[in-house]
Amino acid sequence: MKINIYTDGSCLGNPGPGGWAYLIEVSGQRFDDSEGAIHTTNNRMELQAVIEAVKAVEAKKIEGPIVIHSDSAWVVNTMTKNWKRKKNLDLWEDLIPRLQGKDVSWQWVKAHAGHPQNEDCDTRAYLMAKHYKSIAAGMDPEDLRLPGDVPKLF
Repeated sequence: MKINIYTDGSCLGNPGPGGWAYLIEVSGQRFDDSEGAIHTTNNRMELQAVIEAVKAVEAKKIEGPIVIHSDSAWVVNTMTKNWKRKKNLDLWEDLIPRLQGKDVSWQWVKAHAGHPQNEDCDTRAYLMAKHYKSIAAGMDPEDLRLPGDVPKLF
C-alpha cells in the first residue's frame, strides 16, 4: 500500500511568521495537520511539514512505500541530489533518522499550478502563517528569534 504525502510551508516575510501543512493519502483514507511558528523561515516550514508528516505515518503505524510530494525544490533536491545541508541542521537531524529503513521517494510538484493536494496544503500553511502573524504583532520584536539565534545580552 503506497503512502502519498503532500507537504507545504508558508512564511509571511522571510524570516517572519510561518505555517506548515501536510496531507497523507493511503488506501482511500486522508490524514492532515497544520501548525506554525511565530518567527521562522520558509525553508524551515517546508522541512517541518515533511517531518510532521513522517511522524504521523510513524504514529499511525502505516507501513509501505512513501512518496513525498513537495513544491520545495530545496527539500527535494537536498534529498535526491545530495545537496549540502548548510542551515536548519536541527531539522535535518530530526528528519534523516526517521527515514532510515523506509522506502521513500521524492517528487517535486510545481507550486500554485492547480495540483489539488498541494493547493490544499498551501492554503492551510498560509492560514497558519496568518494566525501566527496576528500573535507576533503583539510581541516585542526582540523576542522574535530563529532557533539557534544567540540572544542579545546588552
